[in-house]
Amino acid sequence: MKSWRPFRFPPLAQLAPADDSAASLQDSLADGFRQGMDAGYREGFESGEQAGRDAGHAAGLAEGRQQGFEAARREVLARFDGLAAPLDAAAAALARTVDDYQSALRDDVVELVARVARQVIRCELTLRPAQILDLVEETLATLPKVSGEVEIALNADECERIRELAPERAARWRLVADAKLAPGECRIRADDSEADAGCQQRLAACLEQVREQLAEAPALPGEG
Repeated sequence: MKSWRPFRFPPLAQLAPADDSAASLQDSLADGFRQGMDAGYREGFESGEQAGRDAGHAAGLAEGRQQGFEAARREVLARFDGLAAPLDAAAAALARTVDDYQSALRDDVVELVARVARQVIRCELTLRPAQILDLVEETLATLPKVSGEVEIALNADECERIRELAPERAARWRLVADAKLAPGECRIRADDSEADAGCQQRLAACLEQVREQLAEAPALPGEG
């Protein structure tokens, strides 16, 4: 059987530190706390300062890139406008040239139609000069009712031929030879009015319609 020995605790006075030791410990704790606070403040300040620098650098870099991009874009647009201006002028000049060409081509077509029509009219009147009296009748039908004598002024040669070839129709009116009138032209005088029953004014009206239709039609052959 084991034997036991009694243990005696030392007096509390021996375990408690002296007054000077307690004050020194308290001062050490306070110094450690201040040092910790100072170290934490410096570390936090330095960390925040570095983070601020990094954020400012990133923001400045982004802003600088955006400004550089905008400046480059403006410069490119300015150069493009400078390059496009001559092209726009050339395109406008080309459009004017095309319009002038189309207009001239239409005029040529109208002139060709006019020449062919005049040739056909001349041949018809040569073969059948009395046809001009058909124009006289059409014109008289559009005029108010005539009470007096109707006078028909004609080209001198045509007037003579009509009297020879269609005396019955010629007798319906008083035919007058007028040396100033071209072949195919005639003037109707009745009461106090006068009307043009000639071929030229009718042809001019037809050609004007042809010109308007050509202007509204698709591009003519040969146009770009």
